[in-house]
Order: sequence, then C-alpha cells, then structure tokens
Amino acid sequence: MKNNKDNSIDISSLSNHLWEAANILRGPVDAADFKTYIFPLLFFKRLSDVYDDELAAALAESAGDMEYARFPENHRFQIPQDCHWEDVRERSSNIGHALQKALRCIEQANPDTLHGIFGDAQWTNKDRLSDALLKDLIEHFSGLSLGNENCKADILGQSYEYLIKKFADLTNKKAGEFYTPRSVVALMVKILAPKAGETIYDPACGTGGMLLEALHYVTAHGGDAHLVLGNLYGQEKNLTTSSIARMNLFLHGADDFHIERGDTLRQPAFYSGDSLATFDCVIANPPFSLKNWGDESWINDPYGRNFAGHLWFCGHVALCGCPSEAARQGMAKPQALWPGAQPSHICHWTNEFVPPWH
Repeated sequence: MKNNKDNSIDISSLSNHLWEAANILRGPVDAADFKTYIFPLLFFKRLSDVYDDELAAALAESAGDMEYARFPENHRFQIPQDCHWEDVRERSSNIGHALQKALRCIEQANPDTLHGIFGDAQWTNKDRLSDALLKDLIEHFSGLSLGNENCKADILGQSYEYLIKKFADLTNKKAGEFYTPRSVVALMVKILAPKAGETIYDPACGTGGMLLEALHYVTAHGGDAHLVLGNLYGQEKNLTTSSIARMNLFLHGADDFHIERGDTLRQPAFYSGDSLATFDCVIANPPFSLKNWGDESWINDPYGRNFAGHLWFCGHVALCGCPSEAARQGMAKPQALWPGAQPSHICHWTNEFVPPWH
C-alpha cells in the first residue's frame, strides 16, 4: 500500500486495493453481488479503525484509563465487546457467523444512526462464502489502515465512489438502478445551484451521489457545510442500495442526513402534517422504466400526485417542491418519455411544470 509523504493513503492505492478485494470474490459470487459484500466490509473496517483512533486519544487524555477511554461519549459510533474487526479477524472457523453477529450487534448498539446499514448479505452461506474465502478477504482488508489519521474522509469517499462506478460497469443494464454518471449529476446540481441552509431531497436517491454532489457544490461555492448537514433527504426502495447510500454519506464525512428505505410512490417517507413534505431543491434520476410501480392505485393517489397523468414521478417531484418562486426541481429522464429528446436529457423546470395550485 503506497502512502504519500504525510503517511496517509493516496486515492489511487486505496482504490486499487479495494478493487482487488472485489476480485477475491470472483467465482463463488456473481459480479452483480460484489457490492453486497464489499461495501459492508469496508464500512466495518472504517468504523473499527476510527474507534481505535478515538480510543487512543482518550487513553492519552486520561493517562491510560481504559475504563474512561471506552466511555460511549468518547466515540462517534459504539462497537460492542467482541464485535471489533480484530475480533472477527482472529476467527479461523465459522467466520461468516462471527462477522454477521458483529455487524448486527453494531447496528443494535447504534440504533439512531446505523440501524440496518450493513444490509442483508448472507455471510453464513458457506457454499458461497467459505471460511477460506472470508479469511482471504478479511486479511486483504486488514492491510488497510482506515483511521482518520491515515485515511481522510475525502480520499475514502472518492475511493468508495470509484467502487460504485466499477460495480455499475460490471452490472451493465442494472447499473441505472443505483448509479447515475457523475457528469450528469454534476450538471443537474449546477443547474439547481443549492445553497447552504436549503433543504435538498432526492426521492430515488440510489447510492446518494446527487445528495453528496449538492453538499460538495455548496462548499465549493463558499457555503457552510454545517448548514447543509441535517437538510439532506433521500428515499430508496432497494435495501442494499439504500444501505450503500448511507455508508457513502458517512464515509464522505456527512454525519447528519435522512435516508429512508421504502417505495417513494406507494409509501413516501417524508411528511408535513397530512401532506407531503416540501423542499427547496428536489433532484432525481427516477426509474421511469420500472414495472409494477403501482399504477392500479395511482388514480386515487391520496396526495394528488396524479395530476401529471402517467408521468408519476414528475407529479411526486413537483408536489415536493416548496410553494415559493425560489424552489427548484430537476430530473434526468429517458428519451422515450418525451419523443425527440436526447438520451439522458436533463429536465429542469421552475415555472413550466408545477402543481395545479401554483
């Protein structure tokens, strides 16, 4: 592993090392499922290494008082006893069982932030994940030092996004379900120009790329990132993808956000009283080709989103915009939705496509 002069991991070395981890899974695991295993392991290793950093700092502060150093107040996330990365690493048999137990216990110890974040990978399936394979994978990850001192959040976040793109390339047609090309995301965010203090919502957030780009845009234009955190909202139907989005934001250093798993059309997650919550900026690349999206109940939609006819996600996005002239909404849409348009054409409106009461 190559480090730069200040002993921190560089992005190229980290990205390559993470990709090599995925290659260890080749054969027993389908390429489309790499993300189900690699991202949770990466996040688990990061949590454990940062916990060790915090423990060392607390020990130095308390003249070696281990009881004090383990106080929950000294740690961003709690890691229960016997659930650290090194605890799992020490196992030589039933590694999958030890790993699954550790991940679930960490989720339970951090219910407000990490509930369900490791997804539903079947770590105990030895036909797919033998002890030998898991041992190789864990030893490979153990070659990484992912604490804050050696691995800055921006480097780790960029490497995470590199993996997301690589996994999207592997899955071909399925890629659009969880990944939007960065150039498209950057253009959409630039059009909407979010500002510090505004609420930003992605109703089909995938792996969280648009929300992260909005955060980056604000800071790049001199805005206070702290005024964006807490104002990022997203919903994603797929369990694995929603977990990846949450890990993505955490690994980029975004500690305060609202990502909910669920069906945005059938069960929208964000409300204001009896109505849908509204946001300053709504940005999305919805799954317009989705089948069985709920058209049978759309005619009686309780929120009035059916004013847009068959353009169901357009109706949702429009109604989620704040009822003010400053509200902005933007979507990427397929060519078939508006004949004659270019593929992945960007749709942006402020006054052209609005709810009936505007």
